[in-house]
Amino acid sequence: MDLGLKGRKALITGASAGLGAAAALALAAEGAEVTINGRSEERLKASAEAIEQATGHKPALLVGDVAVQSDLDHIKSELGPVDILVSNAGGPPPGQFTDHDRERWDEAHALVLKSAIDLTRIVIDQMIRQKWGRLIYITSVGVLQPVDDLILSNTYRAGVTGLCKTISNNYAQHGITANCVCPGYTATERLSDLVRSRAEAAGCTDQEVLDGFAAMIPARRVGQPDELAALITFLASDRAAYITGASIPVDGGLVKSLI
Repeated sequence: MDLGLKGRKALITGASAGLGAAAALALAAEGAEVTINGRSEERLKASAEAIEQATGHKPALLVGDVAVQSDLDHIKSELGPVDILVSNAGGPPPGQFTDHDRERWDEAHALVLKSAIDLTRIVIDQMIRQKWGRLIYITSVGVLQPVDDLILSNTYRAGVTGLCKTISNNYAQHGITANCVCPGYTATERLSDLVRSRAEAAGCTDQEVLDGFAAMIPARRVGQPDELAALITFLASDRAAYITGASIPVDGGLVKSLI
């Protein structure tokens, strides 16, 4: 199937590892011209080398923290045209409401919600002018079914979902789609951090926590980053032109809701 992505220009944030890196690899494999962003230049270079070795396409690098305004301004000044935005941010710390002070709430807001707003603002005008664009936000199944001990993520990723749905309504007439992809428990560094936190709290091993996650999932396993990346690649394509405003779980059946 030709997804029509050859030559399309894609920006993927949080792409030095995990879900963002997998998305960048999948898009590059389809011929998209990929720009990857992350906070660590060393890790971003390693991600770029892996993508080039696998696909033959060398990504452009934009080092910076999308939660920091000065870094965001630099990214904007260096960024060329963007047809596809994959907005991805690392998850804020786990914990319950009383575990987080105001400063941590503000940091999580900047990381998860404000960065998605600011990135959208950077790319939307060009998408409107060219009558084509793809806005894809990596959120979490926590927006469909809140995850215990992740109140910061549950709160601000739900805000990203509201942003995405509203944009999908406003700009579909311009050939722009906006969708959220909602990973469940997926084998990333983020999951390792969550496992470690829960194991320490429960006084058990990391493997016992992982086994507990798998037992909750009908597929009886955690997901792999490339499984989410496959959906992102399809949503970025011409084939998905009539899919917009959706929040699609990639969770092995974890979320039990009908819609």
